[in-house]
Order: sequence, then structure tokens, then C-alpha cells
Amino acid sequence: MTLPLKKIIHCDCDCFYASIEMRDNPSLRGRPLAVGGRPDQRGVVATCNYEARHFGVRSAMPMSQAVRRCPGLIILPPSMEKYRTASRQILAIYRDYTDLVEPLSLDEAFLDVSRATQHHGSATLIAQDIRARIAATVGITASAGVAPNKFLAKIASDWNKPDGLHVVLPEQVAGFVAALPVSRLFGVGKVTAAKLHSMGIHECRDLLPWSLPDLLRHFGKLGNSLYQLCRGIDRRDVHASSERKSVSVEETYVRDLPDLDTCLAELPPLLDALTQRTARAGAGEQIHKLYVKIRFADFKVTTAECVGHALDAGVYRQLLETAFQRRRMPVRLLGVGIRLEDTIAEQQLGLF
Repeated sequence: MTLPLKKIIHCDCDCFYASIEMRDNPSLRGRPLAVGGRPDQRGVVATCNYEARHFGVRSAMPMSQAVRRCPGLIILPPSMEKYRTASRQILAIYRDYTDLVEPLSLDEAFLDVSRATQHHGSATLIAQDIRARIAATVGITASAGVAPNKFLAKIASDWNKPDGLHVVLPEQVAGFVAALPVSRLFGVGKVTAAKLHSMGIHECRDLLPWSLPDLLRHFGKLGNSLYQLCRGIDRRDVHASSERKSVSVEETYVRDLPDLDTCLAELPPLLDALTQRTARAGAGEQIHKLYVKIRFADFKVTTAECVGHALDAGVYRQLLETAFQRRRMPVRLLGVGIRLEDTIAEQQLGLF
């Protein structure tokens, strides 16, 4: 059965936190700027402008490393309430066109405009109008991707950044996806990408000859996703009622971590990344539980958690020790996360 074509827009504001700061202080424009924690307190970069990216600064990078790469870097602490105010303005603009809006974070969202009537139902014109309204109302730029599904729209929104628009028409899907690096596929991290490359698979076109059973044998459940996405297939709907229940960070290691001390040594960078994601999601005030996840070398998984309302490195160390003692064997994956209160539908905008 052929599914009806959808018109999906993915909107993503350009270096959101930094753009808000430059909007409010024009003297910052043209100068390398990062928003995040202090370099002398093991802070990380929440976001940075394009002038900073020119020096190799990027999100989730330790701020101390960012300063080494860019000695003239201007560092500002996050102003979350200011960012939430801008986010609410942007969300209101989206909802003028469709009720099917799925926020992913404070600065990005999916929109299903398949039934929209504005601009004669043209998703491209709607995306152009949204970007113009964000610029006029909020004072920052946004990029957008238009495509028949969420996967392609997300990829397309990054195509012409900053302040860009890219459209993937239904008849263009096959050619567009074929040339994509496999590292751009959902679920493909560094370890999986390295495995694919070792098998001679670098672009999606290299995946097409592989059968679904073969991909499942080599990659488990991920094999089904690889089979679908390399063909540009994504049947996920835009869920307007989507509410994030947790925020987490995971790392799969090329070499198993042999003991508890090695695992504990890997904890600080994971917590730095979790802190950045929590801030980006605007979830700091909704933390209900803290948890640690371990996948051991035998692929057995265990999770340890406790009630907590703030990120606490000492608590995470205790949770990690508790979880490790359950099997006391090498570890292939570590994860840290938070679980959120149920009463966050209005404020919490999720994280992709």
C-alpha cells in the first residue's frame, strides 16, 4: 500500500542562544561568542556563533578547550528565561500554520503542514513565511528543511545553514538520500559508522544492495532502520502532544572499559555533555530522578537511579558504583541521564 505523501517542515534556529545574545547586544556581532559554563569550572559550550566555529569551537566542547582554540572568545552564561521567552514566541508562530507541531528543543521543531491552507498549501512558501516572521518578531534567523518525511526534513534544514532553506521534492528523494554519508543516518554513531566503513559502506547508495536479513544479522535492530532510511523511508508521524520524559547521554566505547576506576574516569565528560543537553532542553527545573545505565561486555544492561532534583557528580559516582557491582565485568557502554516531572508539558520542549 502506498502511503499518502506528507509535507513536513523542520525549523531550526541558527546558534540560538548566541543569536539571542547578539540580538540584545549588537556589539557582539562579528566577534567569536560562546554561551556556556566557565572554563575554570569545567564548563562546556552550550552553543556558539559562526565566528567561533571558524576557530573549531563547537557545542558540547569543554570551554577550556574552546578558549585554547580561540583565545579571544567571549563567554556568556546562559540566560534560560530569555531563551524560553523567545522559544514561546517561535512556537506561537508555528501554530499559526498547523496544530501538528512537535518541539524537539527550545529552538527546533517539526511541523506537519500537509493540510495547511496558507499559501495555497505550499510547504515551501509556508517555510519561507515562518522564517521571515521569526526574523521580524524574534530578531534572529532560522533555517528550514521541507521534505516528505521527518528524517529528510531534518537533514535538509542543515543543508543551507545559516539562514537557509532547502526543499527535497518527492521525485528528488532517491538521489538526495543516495549521496548522503551513512554517518548522517539516525542511530549511527562513531562506532557504528566505523563498522560500516570497514564493510565498504560510506554512502547510502552503498547500503542499497544489502538485504534486510543481512543488515539485521550485522546490526541487530538498527539494521531495519538502516534498510529504511537509506531508501528515504520514514513513517514517523509528527506528534503534537509529544512530551519529553528524560534527557540522557550515552557513549559506546571502541574498547571495553576494563574496571570500575576506568568507568569512573569516563564519568566527567558524560556529565558535562548531560549538563549541556539539560540546559539546551530547558529542563533544569524539572529534574525528578538521576540515573546511570551500563551495558556490559556480554550485552547485559543494568540501570541504577535515585530521586534527585539537580545534577550531582557525587550521586552519579555512587550510582555508577552500584550498577557496576551487579556484574563486575568490562563495560562497552555508559550512559547518564535524568528523568523529568510529569507536569512539564507547557515549559519542557524536549531535546533531539
